Amino acid sequence: MVGIVVVSHSRDIASGLADLAGQVAGPEVRIEAAGGGPEGSLGTEESRVAEAIERADAGDGVVVLCDLGSAVLTVRHLLDNRNGNGVVMADAPLVEGTIAAAVMSSAGQELHDVAKAAEEARGASKL
Repeated sequence: MVGIVVVSHSRDIASGLADLAGQVAGPEVRIEAAGGGPEGSLGTEESRVAEAIERADAGDGVVVLCDLGSAVLTVRHLLDNRNGNGVVMADAPLVEGTIAAAVMSSAGQELHDVAKAAEEARGASKL
């Protein structure tokens, strides 16, 4: 199954969203949080993101979702240094995209389709 990594400047947001998505998707989908800076501060650490990607990767690839600007830059830098290697960053809303990706992964969809579902969540109407 495709793994998912949630990257946020806030450790609480990343871990809470990973927990929510995990409850929706079930235990088979590896969903990892990479949030916060040193000692619980706000921020994004490249090493924390890299470790989360490794934990989430079950062999079918990993979709990474980010909250704000510098998190996106951190992930882009990391992926440039990895040459991709089965890891894609989705241009998606963090909450809705993560849930959509988790559901698609739990259904056994491939990396491209999981990332696409996350990105298509941008158009989901709430009312």
